[in-house]
Amino acid sequence: MDQHKPSEAELEILQILWESQPCTVRIVHEKISAKREIGYTTTLKQMQRMLEKGLLTRQDGSGKSHNYSAAIPADEMRGNLFDKLLEGAFGNSVGQLVMHALGKGKTSDEEVEEIKKLLSELESKKK
Repeated sequence: MDQHKPSEAELEILQILWESQPCTVRIVHEKISAKREIGYTTTLKQMQRMLEKGLLTRQDGSGKSHNYSAAIPADEMRGNLFDKLLEGAFGNSVGQLVMHALGKGKTSDEEVEEIKKLLSELESKKK
């Protein structure tokens, strides 16, 4: 899996599964359909491809259905994606990444406070 970077559509399915797994294709499809129009067979095919790539696991469900789960925990996947982004786009500079993210102006007041708290904790640990 380390070499595979999930597509946007794959990440959308993984996010659903991380929140409430295991799920049938029908449940995943209903959650995606609530946000945008998509065919059931498109969701099914995407999940079958993800199973082949090792992103999902599948167990027999009731009747002919199958239950799918994410093969990789959310924290591990996010860590892998973060590392690739940090290395590829920011030359391994966490400072540049943070400055870029904060410079976009989409940070809420609550998030700014959380960031200040985290920075304070990091400074305390260094002392």
